[in-house]
Amino acid sequence: MFNIFKKKSQPDNSIDKETAVNETEVQAEAVPVVTVSATEPKETEPKKAALSFTERLKQGLSKTRQQLGGQLNSLFGGGKIDADTYEELETILLTSDIGVAATQRLLDNLKKRVKRENLQDTTALKQALKAELLAVLTPLEIPLQTNTHAPFVIMLAGVNGAGKTTTIGKLAKQFQSQGKSVLIAAGDTFRAAAREQLQVWGQRNNVHVIASEGGDAAAVIFDAVNSAMAKKIDIVIADTAGRLPTQMHLMDEIKKVQRVIDKAYPGAPHEILLVIDANTGQNAVSQVKAFDDALGITGLVLSKLDGSAKGGVIAAIAEARPIPVRFIGIGEAIDDLRPFKAQAFVDALFD
Repeated sequence: MFNIFKKKSQPDNSIDKETAVNETEVQAEAVPVVTVSATEPKETEPKKAALSFTERLKQGLSKTRQQLGGQLNSLFGGGKIDADTYEELETILLTSDIGVAATQRLLDNLKKRVKRENLQDTTALKQALKAELLAVLTPLEIPLQTNTHAPFVIMLAGVNGAGKTTTIGKLAKQFQSQGKSVLIAAGDTFRAAAREQLQVWGQRNNVHVIASEGGDAAAVIFDAVNSAMAKKIDIVIADTAGRLPTQMHLMDEIKKVQRVIDKAYPGAPHEILLVIDANTGQNAVSQVKAFDDALGITGLVLSKLDGSAKGGVIAAIAEARPIPVRFIGIGEAIDDLRPFKAQAFVDALFD
């Protein structure tokens, strides 16, 4: 399936890796690096009827909509707006994983809007709540721009099981559809399955995967970045091992990877994407804070929204750390990783 060959040794006048990566962080020349050259992509997923973005989004957010929208429909059925209305609304928002801080902000702004617009009946609250939620989420709608550097280096981070590897494959497909060349660095050297899965995604997307059967993750990514610069690749997507924010030694390791990328290509990585599993609910907020403190996260990917009733956590994240949400995962198909659109997201939650 794959043509696998060892990377040729660099001549003496090439980049001095031992100098570039000091403090004995990486001995790149000692790592058995292989390049996986992919064949034509093979579609293994069943073909689905073509759906519009709005329809796919509604389908993907169906569980969250049932959790949030179902309860709100009974509240917005009519009647006078009073203290009980706000109390019930607070309970609904909290149980939808919107979080305490975001819930309080929404309620405060909603009360001001009700007074300002002289709203009397609960049926008028639906549009008012949508408007306030949209105000919270709109600042997160900042699309990823990859044309600022060549190559543009993206490093992914996240806990085990968040969906980093699958996200990489889907991103590669998106970038290729834009006419960009892509190189994948299999930087999760702790899990053989992660490397093998990336090789499958590489085959499916017809891109090169640089991997190692062992050794230092930073060395693999260092080699990938240098290879991309030499071959004039447009985008490098670097995987990293999953880790819990509480595992400080592992957080130190990923910070080392970040430093090594910068030494290979000053100023890189240009995007640090944190992949978050929507099923984790409020724990996602803690992950964002911890990884942002360690790495300076520049973008978020909220994955597995189609399997979660906790999509409201995006509002909690917006309140705690308003980091751009670059993409959301709304299904298993290769094109189900979509750029985040605040208006479409809010509409899909309520309609």
